[in-house]
Amino acid sequence: MRRSLGLLIIPVLSLTLLSGCWNRIELNELAIMVAMGIDKSDDQYVVTAQVVNPGEVAAKSVGAGKTPVSTYQETGSTLLEAIRRVTTIAPRKLYGAHLRVLVIGEELAKEGIGKVLDLLSRDQELRTDYFIVVAKGTKAENILKVLTTLETIPANKLYASLETSEKAWAPTKTITLDELIADLVSKGIQPSITGVQIKGDQKTGESKKNVEQIEPDSLLQYKGISVFKGDKLIGWLSEKESKGFNYTQGKVNSTIVEVPCTEGSEKKVGIELIRTKANLNGTVQNGSPKGTVQIRAEGNVAEVQCKKLDLTKTKTIDQLEKKVEQDIKGTIEAAISKAQEEFEVDMFGFGEAIHRSNPDFWKKVKKDWNQQFVDMPVEVKVDMKIRRIGTIGNSPLNKIK
Repeated sequence: MRRSLGLLIIPVLSLTLLSGCWNRIELNELAIMVAMGIDKSDDQYVVTAQVVNPGEVAAKSVGAGKTPVSTYQETGSTLLEAIRRVTTIAPRKLYGAHLRVLVIGEELAKEGIGKVLDLLSRDQELRTDYFIVVAKGTKAENILKVLTTLETIPANKLYASLETSEKAWAPTKTITLDELIADLVSKGIQPSITGVQIKGDQKTGESKKNVEQIEPDSLLQYKGISVFKGDKLIGWLSEKESKGFNYTQGKVNSTIVEVPCTEGSEKKVGIELIRTKANLNGTVQNGSPKGTVQIRAEGNVAEVQCKKLDLTKTKTIDQLEKKVEQDIKGTIEAAISKAQEEFEVDMFGFGEAIHRSNPDFWKKVKKDWNQQFVDMPVEVKVDMKIRRIGTIGNSPLNKIK
């Protein structure tokens, strides 16, 4: 009996040591931040927080005509100070666990993003699965003030649009905090981040009028991939060059390649790539580094503007495959040429490939690898296969007089 009583007392006494939810905060005491913009003004950080207005986005709620989000902005000599200063104007404390997008202003990116990433990686409240983008030609605060259609919360639009365009178009890339830091600390690859710009009138985009018409006056559009040297932005790739970069990284899931019907023709054949696979290697030959990029691609004929193009013939398909191979090869070579001749940085990861294949050589060159990369020859090989020609054979254009 005494033994049973003793066994009962022990767990009861243990319960008194439990602290419970000592740091809990009720939902109605928090401002849920879904996007954050960081700029630099003189020596001060400027933080812009995009916060959800719960009453306007609730599924069955009839709102009072307010915007679905609000933005709050403050400055500080450190990033944390600026975030905490927001409490002087916001009715609730910012809660960042649901952050979807981090927008970095272009001027801040040129100055360096290393100090910004320290707080973001150190804060236990923030998750690391949000996307990071750079405001192209504008400030991060301007990006977060534009209201969007279809997705009522602009941060969700930015997140979904980047994810979708990477999968379906290819000149953009998603990158999370962990991935960005890994590129920053690596000697064999330089970081790269997708840019976002405002298309149209910014002032109208900040008002509810922007989402109350069929064609909004202001849109948020992803444009190009930024190139970094260390933690500083040094330039931008064009749309074509951005796609070429993504080919080398094996990140082209699907896209469209247009090739001319005949040499010099303005009429095109559209080929939809349905999958690609990239193999990027670095070797050492006669004491010098050499890079190779091998691409295997598969696609379908999606659109034909040509007359007298017989898709039922094997020869025609072979010719189209060769044209697509040349197009992909040229796109990749344009990106590599831009990186070597203008930026002089290895954003592709050839250094990491050489580190894996020849560690001894890498130890000798890693300190000045970017200079080694500038003079390194890179061979590009593409193997393209067209699998299907669609639900029809030859184009109806052949029968139109």
